[in-house]
Amino acid sequence: MEIKENLLVLWHYIESVFSFDPNSPLLFTQFQFWAFFAIVFAVFALFRNKRLLRNTYLFFVSVLFYYKTSGLFFGLLLFVTCSDFIIAQLIYRVQRRWQKRAFLILSVAIDLSILCYFKYAYFFADLVNTVCGTSFQVTNLLAAEGNRLLGQPFFSVDRIILPVGISFYTFQIISYTADVYRGLVKPVRNLFDFGFYVAFFPQLVAGPIVKASDFIPQLYRKYCLSRLQFGMAVFWILNGLLKKIILSDYLAVNFIDRVFDNPMLFSGFENLMALFAYSLQVYADFSGYTDIAIGLSLLMGFYLPRNFNSPYKAPNCSNFWKRWHISLSRWLQNYLYIPLGGNRNATFGTYFWILTITFVALVLSGNLYVAAAVLVLAAIVVTVGLRCPDRRKKIWANLNSMITMLLGGLWHGASCNFMIWGGLNGVGMIVYKFWRDFRPVVRTLWSLLILSVTGALYVFAPAPIWNLLLVFMLFITASAIIKWLYSLSGLRWRFAWLGHAWAVGVTFVFITFTRLFFRSGSNLDPAIANETAWRIATEMVNQMGTAWNANVGDIILAYDKVFALFALGMVIHWLPDNWKRRYRIWFARMPLPLMAVAVVLAVFIVYQFVTAEMQPFIYFQF
Repeated sequence: MEIKENLLVLWHYIESVFSFDPNSPLLFTQFQFWAFFAIVFAVFALFRNKRLLRNTYLFFVSVLFYYKTSGLFFGLLLFVTCSDFIIAQLIYRVQRRWQKRAFLILSVAIDLSILCYFKYAYFFADLVNTVCGTSFQVTNLLAAEGNRLLGQPFFSVDRIILPVGISFYTFQIISYTADVYRGLVKPVRNLFDFGFYVAFFPQLVAGPIVKASDFIPQLYRKYCLSRLQFGMAVFWILNGLLKKIILSDYLAVNFIDRVFDNPMLFSGFENLMALFAYSLQVYADFSGYTDIAIGLSLLMGFYLPRNFNSPYKAPNCSNFWKRWHISLSRWLQNYLYIPLGGNRNATFGTYFWILTITFVALVLSGNLYVAAAVLVLAAIVVTVGLRCPDRRKKIWANLNSMITMLLGGLWHGASCNFMIWGGLNGVGMIVYKFWRDFRPVVRTLWSLLILSVTGALYVFAPAPIWNLLLVFMLFITASAIIKWLYSLSGLRWRFAWLGHAWAVGVTFVFITFTRLFFRSGSNLDPAIANETAWRIATEMVNQMGTAWNANVGDIILAYDKVFALFALGMVIHWLPDNWKRRYRIWFARMPLPLMAVAVVLAVFIVYQFVTAEMQPFIYFQF
């Protein structure tokens, strides 16, 4: 009887291992994942040098991981893997250019149709209802068809759930077929090898987006892991866990989420600090995931590209996007910005996306004036570009950059807030490009002009947003005047580091305020995203832009651990790169017994910060 009970317990445990629990997806921060990885790595070690067997094994393990993370949506992953594997073979084999292009269009149409169905169904329903005056409600047609085939209501048809990581693996597959079309890579010969490239579990659900030309050659290499590489892998895993659990989760649970959930219950200072803390949280969360993914991959002999390079050290918005989510930035540049015409000219795609974005603005805002303003502004820019040949190249480059950033915002979700977030980043990049070419006196005059307009709005049309903008412009104007006066003195600039630090600070403040629209649009049901996101953003702006009646000192004392952790995180982030490189290498070369002690100590510290409810990775929703 006891043996039977033990076998039953064992059976239930095995069943739980291979079943999907929507309330407990498999995350890097769970003990279950590390037990899973220990088993996977132990089996992997047995045939690590048998290439086909190794890749096939890791493909099936990755599919199991995705099933544990996203349930039956693993079927979508298998479908796009098979379809793009076949289409890429056809692209390579046909000889005529139009045939290759037709197959590429077919591949992209399949991939984007699936992505749009799950991610933008509510947006398209709003579009049809707005244009046609209808009142269609979104229904999960795939779920309804599944229920019909099963003969029972197994799936919910009331709402469409976004599969975890669908944007990441969709973009990765599109880059593969596009590169095969361009002749940059040859198609993978084996379906399991290709499936492994698409589904490799460390980077499957939240990136980085890996280019085929960077990863596919690794499929055919023998396993190699030096002593130094092992140490670096352990470092990246621990570094990611420390970022995710200590910085991201602790700040979110103990401060950030409380403020964003009910902005009106907190003072302006608390709203402001929650916004700055969120900038650190989203970085620690996303880069922490990437660090863990890089470390896990390195243990298995594979290299993933660097996805973050201390982004809050950026002295301008353009540089920020070369440091933040590098794989997505490069994807947008290679497969969107350059095909649009890049910095050369405006193409049919440029005009198509101008009209599309105008319609999107109309639907998301529900305001005809907003759409008209977008269209008129675009028309003015295009007209100037056509009539001013000497400035045409810069105008086309800026126009294509703005379109890319707006579409990058919509990639995160069909919400007005995401579009505003992308647009603000685009504006920041364009303003910097003009600003750097101005002489100090011109910068000063422009700053004074904008400051005067902001001051007039502050006086004659009082609103919290003008209060915030006025403070920001006071700092910008003061710095412009100081640099202008210094240039008039005739002295050589000996304080370049101070100017750089100021630029980094201004960029960080600007990026942080764009995060207001990013955070308030996240983690929301698509059916109510626009209304809820706009309300949260408005309430936070109102709180930050009105008089701060609360005692700032008391607030700092009340959240002393939160603010201390935030300050520590920013200090570490701003450490010189050579310092970070040195302590990474020092850790990697540490004797194994000492490294084991460091691992135990790090795990113990992490455990002290583990919250009762495990926080999912922010970018899983994208």
